[in-house]
Amino acid sequence: MTNNRRDFIQKSFQLTGLAYFKVPFSFTKEHFINPNSNRLVLLGTQGGPFIRSYKQTPSANLVVYKNTAFVIDAGYGVTLKLREAGISLPSLKYIFITHHHSDHNLELGPLLYNTWLSGLSEPIHVYAPAGLKNLLHHYWESNRFDIDTRIRDEGRPDIRSLVISHEYSAGIVLAESDFQVSALSNIHPPIKDSFALKFNLGEKIVVFSGDTAYCPALAPFASGADYLVHEVMYGPAIENMLKRRPNASKLKESIMSHHTLAEDVGKIAKQANVKNLILNHFVPPDDITLTDQLWIDIVRKTFSGNIIVGKDLQQFLL
Repeated sequence: MTNNRRDFIQKSFQLTGLAYFKVPFSFTKEHFINPNSNRLVLLGTQGGPFIRSYKQTPSANLVVYKNTAFVIDAGYGVTLKLREAGISLPSLKYIFITHHHSDHNLELGPLLYNTWLSGLSEPIHVYAPAGLKNLLHHYWESNRFDIDTRIRDEGRPDIRSLVISHEYSAGIVLAESDFQVSALSNIHPPIKDSFALKFNLGEKIVVFSGDTAYCPALAPFASGADYLVHEVMYGPAIENMLKRRPNASKLKESIMSHHTLAEDVGKIAKQANVKNLILNHFVPPDDITLTDQLWIDIVRKTFSGNIIVGKDLQQFLL
């Protein structure tokens, strides 16, 4: 990326009150792909909802296929990451939420709102587990004054009629002539409606594990995938993380119940015979001793294929 481009972005952040954010290290020219290409983009790779920096933000991903953009999860920061990935917000057509945890859905409402304020004029479809309609209803209610004011004062269409909500369960979620999206129930207690998602895009397959404990059913679901984007947890680091938390005992029980140890991620990738395994949603996310090489070495114990340690804004050709 040229210095002029980097300066422009920094100045844009200053104008929007985000001067303390640094341009992510991954926002460089070698990470960008032709905007007309089919591609997978990691928008947010952090595990958990706590905001530590702009460099790594909570869960969000993007698939672009035949110039149609699919957003998978909407953790905090997704709107700005989409813009940095070169996506025009009004062009969004599909958003998928894997489960209703805040690091996956907290910015769903604001993303839709920002898309509307950017000029949305065509319907946008949101797919999420049960609870979506109630979630959106209350979000629209909380912003009723602003919505109604902008419709009258600015001549905007009603966002509440442009956003089409779909509550899905396991099975085929969406099928068109050239792509299909299907869901698999994963293991995320106490949340029952939690899913992995598979995108069949012509000859390419991309699978997102969602948040899950070790889930053997994910292997046949992801069989032969070009990319398996799987959450990952490093067990020994959990104890160190808990020393920094006041609710340690309860938090440990929760974390261990619905995340997958690195060695088990490798087992799933091996059984599925995936072409590329992308590690994502890192647990814990704030331990500086967990280097890329460490993650690779742990997963390599059970998977000999290509392993990628995911970074925000990394892009991959499909």
